[in-house]
Amino acid sequence: MENFTIFTFIGDIGGSEMVLIMFAILLLFGAKRIPELARSLGRGIREFKDATREIRNDLEKPLKDENQDNR
Repeated sequence: MENFTIFTFIGDIGGSEMVLIMFAILLLFGAKRIPELARSLGRGIREFKDATREIRNDLEKPLKDENQDNR
C-alpha cells in the first residue's frame, strides 16, 4: 500500500505560487479582515500550545513523583 500524505505538495511551492495564494486570500477575505484572521490564528496556536504543555505536565508529574518515591 502506498503511503500518501495530503500535504506533500507544500514542498514544491515557489515564490510565484505564494504570491498567487496571498492574492487569492486577499480577494476572498478583504484587506480589513486579514489582520483579524491572523490574530485569531495566533490565539488558536497559543491556546493549542498551552493545552499541550498542560497535558504534558499532567502526564509527567506522576512519573516524577513515582521516581522520587523510589529513591
